[in-house]
Amino acid sequence: MGKTTKNTITGEEIIKPDPVDIEVPFDGGVMITETDTAGIITYANRKFCTLTGYTKEQLIGSPHNINRHPDMPKAAFKGMWETIKSGKYWEGFVKNMTNEGKHYHVVVFIKPKLDEEGNIVGYIAGRKIPDKDLLQRALDQYKVMKNDEH
Repeated sequence: MGKTTKNTITGEEIIKPDPVDIEVPFDGGVMITETDTAGIITYANRKFCTLTGYTKEQLIGSPHNINRHPDMPKAAFKGMWETIKSGKYWEGFVKNMTNEGKHYHVVVFIKPKLDEEGNIVGYIAGRKIPDKDLLQRALDQYKVMKNDEH
């Protein structure tokens, strides 16, 4: 079985599934999440819950990597965090995983959420359907990056 993650609000331990090689097509629409500065989910809209298979209660308070697919290289997220923590907008291709271990691909747009003084208080992420050719190039690059981890 997969790794366990813990919801910081409910205390529930959620077991991340092992991946299965079945793609769930993302049909578009608006998939939005918000997190605090540590990446803990503070908001997830209905579309995000439906596609991932997690309930809102499971998601709110859980680390956003609850739906990270193990094929994703750590370096991709390292760059993302460096960018958004510096107050900049980040966009990238991501392979995510449902609560059943199936995967889906999205282009993610993340921007910092600021308070009145301009301090980063969290992040807002939206997703859209990726261009197939650009996605394939990103996935090929991610495979190389993933191999470099080992």
